[in-house]
Formats: sequence, structure tokens, C-alpha cells
Amino acid sequence: MRSWIVALCCLGSLWSWAQTPPQQTPLQQMPPTKKERRILEIKTSPLTPSKAAFYSAIVPGLGQIYTRKAWKLPFVYAAIGGSVYGYIFNNTEMARYRTAYKRRLAGYADDEFAELIPDTEKLLLGMDFHQRYRDMSFLFILGTYMLNILDANVGAHLLQFNISDQLSFEPLLQPDLWTNRMGVGVRIAAKF
Repeated sequence: MRSWIVALCCLGSLWSWAQTPPQQTPLQQMPPTKKERRILEIKTSPLTPSKAAFYSAIVPGLGQIYTRKAWKLPFVYAAIGGSVYGYIFNNTEMARYRTAYKRRLAGYADDEFAELIPDTEKLLLGMDFHQRYRDMSFLFILGTYMLNILDANVGAHLLQFNISDQLSFEPLLQPDLWTNRMGVGVRIAAKF
């Protein structure tokens, strides 16, 4: 009776070993979703950097949205908006000083700076000060606009950079057996 049970157990185990779980072929896998196809298209298209730069040139921040880096949008608009605010503020102040200076040259002494700045030449200094900062603000507008385009282009290039587990770069500390000192080096590994 015991041998019969042992034989049945052995037969059962052989039968279970003969069964292998069905392998999924690539055709049976789920097709990628529309979002996954879009991300794959952005990562593999060679025109992605130029498209991102073009979109950012048309509307600042649109290139960052195109490359799925929308978190950079507040920084782009804060930089450009701050520069525009500085330009408008300094242009307005320069116009106030110029108007007061022109009125004083015309013989009127009733401008808004009459009590604060009695010397007419000091109005010229104030006008030059605000004109200089207005011009610098304009350069900041251009600079932040160009940085926006550059950031979109570089960000799109970095999307195409290969980041896989087969590439590694790590510092290496290894003791030297002859001198009892630690050696510092770099190990680069690429698995094919």
C-alpha cells in the first residue's frame, strides 16, 4: 500500500514538472497607450530639440511643456515677468523725472519734485539713473527669453540621453596592500 502511494506521488510530481507556465509573446502584450506612444515619440525623434526651441521662441515656456517639464514654467514666467516689471517701473520713473525737468526749463516750479529736489541738475541725475536701469531691464528681458529657448533645447536633448542600468559610474576606494594607503579611483562599467 505504501509503495502504491509513493508511486502515485512520484507520478503526480512528474506530471506537474511537465507543465510549464505559458510564456507571453510580445504579440500578447498590451499595446502602448496614447500617452506612452507620445512620450516614446518625443524621446526618439531627432527633431525634438529643434521643435522645443521653436515652441519656446513662439511662446515662452511652451517648449518646456512640449518636453514634459512643466514644473519649469513658473521660473520662466517669474524671470521674464520680473524683468518686464523692472523695465516698466524704470521707464515710468524716468518719464516722471523728464517731465519735471522739462517743466523747470520752461520756467514752471510746480512739478512733483519741487520741494524734494530743488536743484534742476539733480533731476537729470535721477533721469539718467532710471534710464540706465531701464536699459538693463531690457537686457534681462532678452537674456531670460534666450535662456528659456536654450533650456527647452537642452532639456529636449537630455531626454534622448541613454540612462540605463547597464551603464554605471562610481567612485572606487581600494586599499593598497604594499603601502597600507587607500587608493582613490573611478570605475566605469558598461554591460553589453
